[in-house]
Amino acid sequence: MTLPEVGIFARTFPRTTAGKVATAVAEAGFRLAQFNFSAIALPTLAPDVSLDAVTAVGRDFRDAGVTVWGLSATYNIIHPDRARRSRQTRQAARLIEMSPLLGVTAVTLCSGTLNTGDMWTGHPDNRSTAAWADLRSTLDALLEAASNAGIKLGIEPEAANVVDSAQRAHRLISELGSDARHIGIVLDPGNLVAPETIHRQDDIVNEAFDLLGEHIIGLQAKDLTAAGPAPLGRGDLDYTMICRRTLELGRAVPLIIQDATEDDASRSGRYLRDRLHAARNT
Repeated sequence: MTLPEVGIFARTFPRTTAGKVATAVAEAGFRLAQFNFSAIALPTLAPDVSLDAVTAVGRDFRDAGVTVWGLSATYNIIHPDRARRSRQTRQAARLIEMSPLLGVTAVTLCSGTLNTGDMWTGHPDNRSTAAWADLRSTLDALLEAASNAGIKLGIEPEAANVVDSAQRAHRLISELGSDARHIGIVLDPGNLVAPETIHRQDDIVNEAFDLLGEHIIGLQAKDLTAAGPAPLGRGDLDYTMICRRTLELGRAVPLIIQDATEDDASRSGRYLRDRLHAARNT
């Protein structure tokens, strides 16, 4: 069995140009990346970026021998400020429609929070009917853009957002019906398992794979302990088990390293490849 590719967030290597970012990714030992325009000091949604500039990013990564698997288009898609939400949705749709110039499989999103200060902080009403309706409304516009572009929207279950669990992700896919073909799940065990639930990680992670397996298009990899975040491989998440479940999907699903420091990127990549080999041999 060919092992899945291990990639990394390109913003791990902030540089002044996409070519320099791509070179740094390759020199750290990666042939796969998730790109965010913040890596070259632009806003994530890059509202003013031109078609030529996006084309150049794709060319720079190809020249460096790095495939751009995904493009980040993260913003708060249920922000209570409707004018802001509408403006950013138009920007995200434009970015999605340009994303084939990078050769991506997916454009990744945040499923949103009613917290106006930070889209990675929860809110008591995120599980309300109104919040779910806002999520579905915004997704309609983005699904149309994804259909036009021929890519998938990557939805990541995230504890602080509306889609905060494997169960909520499964509900979304079920409700979307035929439109679900434009959605893929980006599974990050470090978002589903919290420091206080790390003793239950086997149940949580296995449930996510069981519920969402056929829809998973990528995994993100970071680590944690009961005390909080940790460098990949130096925490308590069982990546041999996670990699085994990934291999059981029976298709090439990449693992993208998140939250590594530049100095620790190469070691993190080696660790994850070692866990994939261990999983294949168990």
